[in-house]
Amino acid sequence: MKKLNLLFISILSVSFLNAQNITDALRYSQNEIQGTARYRALSGAFGALGGDMSAVSANPASSAIFNQSHASFSASNSNTRNDTRYFNGMGNSSASNFDISQGGAAFVFASNKSLWKKFSFGIAYDKTNNFEDTWYAAGTNTNDDGNFSNSIASYFYDYANNPSIPVRLGDISLLTNETKNQAYADIGSVFGNTHQQAFLGYQSFILDADDDNDDNNTSYYANVGTGNFTHDYTYASTGYNGKIAFNLAAQYNDNLYLGLNLNSHFLNYNKSTLLVETNANGEAINFIEFENNLSTTGSGFSFQLGGIIKVTNEFRIGLTYDSPIWYTIEEETSQYLDTNALIDGNYNPINPQTTNVYPQYKLQTPGKFTGSLAYVFGTQGLLSFDYSRKDYSATQFKPTNDPDFQVENANISDKLDAASTYRLGGEYKLQQFSFRGGYRFEESPYKDGITVGNLNGYSLGIGYNFGNTKLDLTYDQSKRTYETPLYSVGLLETVDIDRKNSNVILSLSFNI
Repeated sequence: MKKLNLLFISILSVSFLNAQNITDALRYSQNEIQGTARYRALSGAFGALGGDMSAVSANPASSAIFNQSHASFSASNSNTRNDTRYFNGMGNSSASNFDISQGGAAFVFASNKSLWKKFSFGIAYDKTNNFEDTWYAAGTNTNDDGNFSNSIASYFYDYANNPSIPVRLGDISLLTNETKNQAYADIGSVFGNTHQQAFLGYQSFILDADDDNDDNNTSYYANVGTGNFTHDYTYASTGYNGKIAFNLAAQYNDNLYLGLNLNSHFLNYNKSTLLVETNANGEAINFIEFENNLSTTGSGFSFQLGGIIKVTNEFRIGLTYDSPIWYTIEEETSQYLDTNALIDGNYNPINPQTTNVYPQYKLQTPGKFTGSLAYVFGTQGLLSFDYSRKDYSATQFKPTNDPDFQVENANISDKLDAASTYRLGGEYKLQQFSFRGGYRFEESPYKDGITVGNLNGYSLGIGYNFGNTKLDLTYDQSKRTYETPLYSVGLLETVDIDRKNSNVILSLSFNI
């Protein structure tokens, strides 16, 4: 497959790129530690506890709680189940994967010559998001408003008739002896994404020009008629988000613990969507098959500041600040389009076999504050509570002075909101066994509370202490609802998704 570097894309086309929108900005902003089995068993309510390698990734002061050097490794099996509703159709699907979700070590050094009693440094890896997901939606779109907005033809129509970027017919027509694959690549390199999508619509006969004999024509109409359209839509994604934390912490006197994390973030996200549309509306085009593929990679940096205070031997308070993550992201796309249009007596799908490579862009996710309380009942158990707040409306594409990023950032500011997360966890110890449970509630990051709903989750776990080594096992589950649009341009119909995430985590930890 040919790779096309779109270095000459007009910046005006950025706002029409499928990947650079509010959905993807939110995806990369939602980065919660997957964690050790013990951390997950308490639903992540570890900000005032410490003494766990995933707690180090949550509150950097946590490593100074260790009495001696410590290491842990965790494996997890994750399953995502989606139940979908699209007009008169219902579907269900699931995806699962097994992975190493956590690993790290902290090295502790005692000091008896000053009020600084202990120093620690460490390195911790945590998966922060799992992108393995599959869902399927099928139904008959009956939202007939008389202008085919319920057809995928509206996607190509909106690109071709984009008032901000006039699409000349001569710019999306084939040159003498030029193939469609060659034209797709050349149009992308010279004019950008908007013209490429208009080209697909015109060359597949989904669109016709108002005046086919005028190269300066910039007005187009659709060949699909109006009425009902049957859609079969498949979404599949893979990849993950992770971070490596470089930790430094210290204990001052007997009751104050302070820490700093410098974090390196990385993401890998691959998405494939396929829409098959049919209709019986009596026009030329009654079958469309449209495939889009997106590959995203990125790296970023953030830092964390944290503290834990032992008010008494039993009662602890924690406070953590997570800075924004400053990402640099790269994207590649490819497409395929087929219709029932006959060309010289043959069906002729458009398969450009070209990968569009877009310029890097920047994304700044919102920061977060977390306050924590914990009460430790000696050697018998504990209760812990975390509260955090994250303002998703502060998410920004950069540079912020770019006109089209300003439009998208305004959209983010208008639709997203600050969201609170509540975590509650408890542990009871019986000889070498530990029994754990937790609950978490996350508010919707959307102001409407519907596009992405609230999250409810619970967790149960058990651990066994062998002395110098501990083995922990946890099961957790969370549920959330979504209203997901099929496309961000043209066909804006949404699919209702009930999503359930389930995880089984096994951790081995030991003192070094």
